[in-house]
Amino acid sequence: MSLTKKSVETLIDLVEIKLSCIEVFDGQDGQTVNRLEQCRKELYGLVGKEPPRDERLTLGGPAAA
Repeated sequence: MSLTKKSVETLIDLVEIKLSCIEVFDGQDGQTVNRLEQCRKELYGLVGKEPPRDERLTLGGPAAA
């Protein structure tokens, strides 16, 4: 199966939206964030780009909990 660049970019948008909405309350939420961040990294790799830095981690946002 092959994905178009536009489809991969749409998936990146969806993953980033989910990451911006999720709040970490327990270990399972943390695992979900980690999986989504890994997915985001892999999707960026498919389009040959480096993912931008996640400001939530440096600002002490939900993913830092």
